[in-house]
Amino acid sequence: MQLPFNIARRYLFARKSTNAINIITGISVFGLTIGTAALILVLSVFNGFQDLLLTLFSNFNPPIKVTPVKGKTFSPDSIALDDILKLESVEYVSKTLEEVTFFVFEDRQKDGLIKGVDTVFHKVTGIDSTIREGTYLLERDAISFGVFGIGIANQLGIEVGDAFNSVDVYMPRKRRSAVQNPLRKQFLHPSATFFLQRDYDGQYVITNLKFVQRLLGGENKISALEIKLQDGVDVAQAKTQIANILGDDFYVKDRYEQEDAFLKIMNMEKWISFAILSLVLLLVAFNMIGALWMIVLEKKRDISILKSMGMQDMTVRNIFLWEGGLMCLLGIGIGFLFSLTFYVAQKFYGVIPIPEGFVVDAYPISIKFIDFVIVTLAVLFIGMLASIPAALRAQRVPALVREE
Repeated sequence: MQLPFNIARRYLFARKSTNAINIITGISVFGLTIGTAALILVLSVFNGFQDLLLTLFSNFNPPIKVTPVKGKTFSPDSIALDDILKLESVEYVSKTLEEVTFFVFEDRQKDGLIKGVDTVFHKVTGIDSTIREGTYLLERDAISFGVFGIGIANQLGIEVGDAFNSVDVYMPRKRRSAVQNPLRKQFLHPSATFFLQRDYDGQYVITNLKFVQRLLGGENKISALEIKLQDGVDVAQAKTQIANILGDDFYVKDRYEQEDAFLKIMNMEKWISFAILSLVLLLVAFNMIGALWMIVLEKKRDISILKSMGMQDMTVRNIFLWEGGLMCLLGIGIGFLFSLTFYVAQKFYGVIPIPEGFVVDAYPISIKFIDFVIVTLAVLFIGMLASIPAALRAQRVPALVREE
């Protein structure tokens, strides 16, 4: 194994008799370098967006969320809430009630989601840290206030801070009679707007729990328990403990499972992009095939001499497999160095900005060790495939025939 490696290393770095071979070899290594760096950076940008969005979601989604398996709501008296609160891993438990509703302000109308929350919800999620205008206030002196997503507030034309502004909130009655209006109506005063993520900003209005319960008919129902854990707690273990207390009638989801559909789509986009770039790298590998083939032709006499000295065909083949492997490793190493340099520049200096209106000024980027492993395996696989034709050609070179 050492002999083929040493010969391959010498062939790679030694000056070739024809300058064109040096140029083609350099182009091949350069292509592998760019391909490797592109693969790492694409995966890193997707990682960065995923981490960023999960951070944004953490201001709305709790670490643990409990919802019923059947139906949309349940009574908090029907569960062992005290047992959950006694768990050492649990810091806060918030009761919430969410429902589709209809908002009317002056001559504008918008359907959306209203979410009634209790007094500890902002401690569970940190929603108060996303306030863009106004003050996080849900109730004062028996008057109900609402925190509107910036998207829905703009569509309704709401002005925060105007004491005379009120939004009409409509909800269909579950039990209708001929003498009653089929819609329940409540008034909500805008206290603030929050800016989080488009899907939330354009749909959600947050208010106090009692307001939504009255809107739904006054029943003591909730749609979810939202739980904050103590710092440093193992989420999987805490999730199992809560699930054991509640039984099979409730879903217990961590933050990733709450956004499962979104993360699946994002991962699909990530690996599709990886596959497309890998195909591009496969095209680049044709340069590598040409470079190795020309090296075989140049070293044809050397190969014949080695064979005449007793070197086996398999050893000759391994020389050029190593040659391709060393070209790949060289490209991978330089590509990693380039990607790490770009990572530092983007992370701390934001060399590639994002257009105005987004929550960050530059493209987020996050490098993970597993990405280096995956890219290394992919580039080596492509490189070894490109090395096979030249290796087989070298294997067929005949030994030098001695003339007597």
